[in-house]
Amino acid sequence: MEIKGIAALVTGGASGLGHATALALAEAGARVTVGDLPAALAAAEPPAEVERVATDVTDAAQVTAAVAAAAARGPLRVVVNCAGIGLPRRILPKGRAVDVEAMTREIAVNLLGTIHVVTAAAPAIAAQDVLGEERGVIVNTASAAAFDGQLGQLGYAASKGGVVAATLPAARELASHRIRVVTIAPGLFDTPLLGTLSDEVRAALAAQVPHPARLGRPPEFALTVLQAIGNPLLNGEVIRLDGALRMGPG
Repeated sequence: MEIKGIAALVTGGASGLGHATALALAEAGARVTVGDLPAALAAAEPPAEVERVATDVTDAAQVTAAVAAAAARGPLRVVVNCAGIGLPRRILPKGRAVDVEAMTREIAVNLLGTIHVVTAAAPAIAAQDVLGEERGVIVNTASAAAFDGQLGQLGYAASKGGVVAATLPAARELASHRIRVVTIAPGLFDTPLLGTLSDEVRAALAAQVPHPARLGRPPEFALTVLQAIGNPLLNGEVIRLDGALRMGPG
């Protein structure tokens, strides 16, 4: 799909993987709208051509408003779900009760938030004319934890596993509207979340990756998004982007 001139929505686009994706889409000529929480938007510095819309993906009304804002800027053909959180919590924590609320929040943001965006964006994309073979592409973000969940990742792995499981049925249903659905499952990436860790811990994490033995870089995720948009045969697929990493128990 030709990116230049289309409208694109990136949730979680104020930082990390989403920010890199928004920049890459803007550089490719898309009219990009970034949806993220107000505090994240206030701290971000997107280029002037990127529109910012306060969006909590757990709120269906806010998601609908973000989709409308993106569609107002041009033919909405690309939606990238990057909004997500990770709140490590154990099932049997020592000396305290299990934090079920944290796990529920992970599922609400990572899984239900993705579903909110997909269901709100699909009608807007389906309303576009067919260009070549398709109308548009939805790219979701899962995680290697969907396959190799570690200790303390019950809620996170379950939420990302749900995104993986939703990929094929979404692609099958939207195929008749000529909309593709692709999910990227990144491994260990150099995002603000890992930036809070010490250099020693970051180095230890990077050493777990077989090749290249380093943390992934957000522009590499963004490149995969562009490749997913550009390849019309990529549909209903989950792409692990992890340097052959298979995480241990943790």
